[in-house]
Amino acid sequence: MLGDFCLFPFLRRRRSEPEDGGTDLDPVLLISGIGGSILHSKNKKFGYEVRVWVRILLADLEFKRKLWSIYNPKTGYTEPLDDGTEIVVPDDDYGLYAIDILDPSVWAKLFRFSDVYQFHDMIDMLIGCGYKKGSTLFGHGYDFRQSNRIDKAMDGLKAKLETVYKASGGRKVNIISHSMGGLLVSCFLSLHNDVFEKYVTKWICIACPFQGAPGCINDSLLTGLQFVDGLQSYFFVSRWTMHQLLVECPSIYEMLSNPGFKWKQHPLIQVWRKQSEGKADSSVQLESYGPSDCISLFQEALRHNELNYGGKSVALPFDLNILEWAFETREVLNRAQLPNGVSFYNIYGTSLDTPFDICYGSETSPIEDLSEVCHTLPEYSYVDGDGTVPIESAKADGFAAAERVGVAADHRGLLCEKAVFQLIRKWLGVTEKSVNHAKASRVMDEFSTEGCSISSVWLMDHIRPEG
Repeated sequence: MLGDFCLFPFLRRRRSEPEDGGTDLDPVLLISGIGGSILHSKNKKFGYEVRVWVRILLADLEFKRKLWSIYNPKTGYTEPLDDGTEIVVPDDDYGLYAIDILDPSVWAKLFRFSDVYQFHDMIDMLIGCGYKKGSTLFGHGYDFRQSNRIDKAMDGLKAKLETVYKASGGRKVNIISHSMGGLLVSCFLSLHNDVFEKYVTKWICIACPFQGAPGCINDSLLTGLQFVDGLQSYFFVSRWTMHQLLVECPSIYEMLSNPGFKWKQHPLIQVWRKQSEGKADSSVQLESYGPSDCISLFQEALRHNELNYGGKSVALPFDLNILEWAFETREVLNRAQLPNGVSFYNIYGTSLDTPFDICYGSETSPIEDLSEVCHTLPEYSYVDGDGTVPIESAKADGFAAAERVGVAADHRGLLCEKAVFQLIRKWLGVTEKSVNHAKASRVMDEFSTEGCSISSVWLMDHIRPEG
């Protein structure tokens, strides 16, 4: 693949790994969130693979051809419309390759697309603290389209924990999860509590939407999601192309606002609606939908949603089968309990305007048919958070946390924020040992913190008492 060939050696420099292999350290397993893993499309007949997420060149075209999918209620899995392929996650570099730089091509590095740099800086920091890939440092990417509790997801995480445990000589694992990766871990904790207790000693959770990410997820189901902004967006998957995948992803439904959570104020979807009483008479009203009654809005707005694939129309309405599955996932999450002897730490983002309520249309330009919502950019009302997950949701983990700490950074920026690194080193009980650099990885960049620095001001929250 082009992404594996480097014309410029300076783009492949990273801290050298310790000669002793960090054998005195408990191993670390990094777990990504939604959109945080490389995905390949694998041809079932010939076995060759093509990276479809993330890619810069031909991004929108390849996404439509290989990643557009439809939910199969008989299996519970979201399956590619191209039935000659399957979606796989590369496990190279002990699982780190898939969560490092999401487009490892020369072009992404040359143009410095910082938004595709996922765990890159954190991997670099941990290597500098003495961790060694394959013995004390591992990664875990997964097919983030699927449910967080689906069998393949649970079996994959179980197998990875066993691998890490054995490779480190029987030392228990420190998990560091980001975003939806925290929900994946929570589902595993709920469904396989004994396995979790056997293999895990600490879990550091970063920016997890424990009770949902109302503004972002509601709008994602209605109008799509733009992962990058500005000039970079022209090289990336379009908002609407992404939308047509997300409406078929159980993982997205599982991040809807938890209707059973006691929000300070329930998140709303509002629509300025034109009420036609006759040919001459009409009025405008502001309709409001809470976490429980927004389902009718999703159904009505998406009733005509479809895409064209291979010359055929494929209907993609709001899927009640996925919603039912997501409700069951919420019950699984609510049952999660931290085993004795496992320490839990929660880092959440602060100081960013974070979408909470969303409003479509206006009093002077109202929506007449609710299907128009899907082609209307909303106005947001904001709360404090990381720009994606509200503080209120990220802090509501339901566990007896050793510490909860707020860091002033955005959702992805938390992965390369110095204050976060300081906390991780503190909780792992390690310090940086080396600042030397050497060629040591498939995916590298000497400018690892450029474009990632955000204010390192961080606010200590109170320690939640156990029980």
